[in-house]
Amino acid sequence: MKTPLALALAGLSLATPVLAQDQVVNVYNWSDYIAEDTLDRFTEETGITVNYDVFDSNELVEAKLLAGNSGYDVVVPSGFFLERQIAAGLFQPLDKSALPNLENMDPEVMESTASHDPGNEYGVDYMWGTTGLGYNVAELTERLGEDAALDTWDLLFDPATVEKLADCGVTMLDAPAEAYAAALNYLGLDPNSETEEDLAAAEELLASVRPYIRYYHSSQYIDDLANGEICLAMGYSGDVFIAEAAAEEAGQGIEIAYTIPEEGALKWFDMFAIPADAPHPEAAHEFINFMLRADIAAANTNYVYYASGNEAALELIDEEVKSDPAIYPTPEVSENLFTLNAHTPQYDEMLTSSWTRVKLGQ
Repeated sequence: MKTPLALALAGLSLATPVLAQDQVVNVYNWSDYIAEDTLDRFTEETGITVNYDVFDSNELVEAKLLAGNSGYDVVVPSGFFLERQIAAGLFQPLDKSALPNLENMDPEVMESTASHDPGNEYGVDYMWGTTGLGYNVAELTERLGEDAALDTWDLLFDPATVEKLADCGVTMLDAPAEAYAAALNYLGLDPNSETEEDLAAAEELLASVRPYIRYYHSSQYIDDLANGEICLAMGYSGDVFIAEAAAEEAGQGIEIAYTIPEEGALKWFDMFAIPADAPHPEAAHEFINFMLRADIAAANTNYVYYASGNEAALELIDEEVKSDPAIYPTPEVSENLFTLNAHTPQYDEMLTSSWTRVKLGQ
């Protein structure tokens, strides 16, 4: 089981020469989202030290960037946050001449991310995945019955169903944009709607299950699923697979599974981007180019179980990973996936207030 890194310093070695001021790169990435030896390999090959911090929500990244002088050289927001952060002037354009490994990227992924970043001028995909449900197979079967459907948002959004699971622990991501999108989609509404009427409908749904939610957090559920502390979590696909692997390794008989609910789910893209005030932009480009190398991209995907946007890496990705439809969804499942657009500031303010009311049970 990987432990989220608060700070990782990679070693120094003689390698590709860089400018003196670029002997360090400050990276801000999602927790549990990189292979164990990636940073060391980067430093060994480039001589650039990596200061590596982690986060577990897009909102946290955005707050730091908006405050200014974050000190980060590379950050990894999701595409629908990157979209509005570009508009706010928070990023600098990529120097594509310094990123020869862009040629490894999947054209379809690049086309999809261009909806957030026209021309892919400011960002490039690191990995992509879905937001669905992770669960303890035995606990849910015991409470809902052998024949119960476990591939539906009813598990989380139907009060009569989730009430039966409250005693074994139900959690949600502390991510309002994603929680409301899932709720809207479940209600048959546009997950990108910004009408007050639809927001109210989603809030009503989320409030109706609030009594049965143990906590809202975007990373704690990984350990808790693996240890049997909770039995159902709204979570990110790869995070649930990490929990599944950890449970298997522990050998305590806990079986964890992940499902993309039949009603549909969010498909997201996490993007490498360089802040406008990055102190080491040359080192940032070196880091991103390294991460776009086929062998490095494959090693990261094999370790964290998220789909790679790197086409050249596919042949190096483990068969059990690339053949898993929960990681690389089938065309049929993909038809029910949706993406998010950037919210307007006005709607985001309403969304934040609504989410606060839901979490406080008011």
